[in-house]
Amino acid sequence: MDIGFTVTVFVTLFVVIDPIGLAPIYVALTQGVTPAARRGIALRACLVAVVLLATFGFVGEEILAFIGISMPAFQIAGGLLLFLTALDMLFERRTERREGKAEGSRAEPGRADGASPAADPSVFPLAMPLIAGPGAMASMILLTGQAAGDLGRIATVHLVMVAVIGLCFVMFLAAGLIERALGRIGTLVVTRLLGMLLGALSVQFVLDGLRAAGVVAPLAAAGLPG
Repeated sequence: MDIGFTVTVFVTLFVVIDPIGLAPIYVALTQGVTPAARRGIALRACLVAVVLLATFGFVGEEILAFIGISMPAFQIAGGLLLFLTALDMLFERRTERREGKAEGSRAEPGRADGASPAADPSVFPLAMPLIAGPGAMASMILLTGQAAGDLGRIATVHLVMVAVIGLCFVMFLAAGLIERALGRIGTLVVTRLLGMLLGALSVQFVLDGLRAAGVVAPLAAAGLPG
């Protein structure tokens, strides 16, 4: 095994995916659901993220090229979708929807947590774009490209990716401890703060996409805001 290449892959994916930074976001997105439902959300999110990143690792560039989508366009779309989630967190729209669903589902067995499929954050925004975001997908494409057809290195990239997402799952399982440590008021404050940070992250995705497309640089050169 190429230790240097393995360390490079791990550091790249760990920084891009950021399992530690995702834990409080996961707490905010799963606020008010039962521990069992929370574990299910974590497992689904991680499994979906593994499948998505593995797909992009093997055939990501070919898929985007076949559809006619550039990576900058993919980054911009991910940023816009993430911005909508940030608005939900800032104005507690997600919490209000869950509380309404909980009231309507008290008579339904197995649905006391109010977490209907429509409100399930496991696929969006947890799996994508938070875990398997444009940066992680682009990293998988670049890292497998660096493997230059070496099957051992390609396998290393995917095994390290699974390990990093495994760390995400471990952090998600500890979310209950984080929530209890914060308390009700602390959780509300953190939710609002993370909503602002997610909003900034979504704008950064859009700016990165515009910069990669060559739009932001010309604006800056012309002395215009951007």
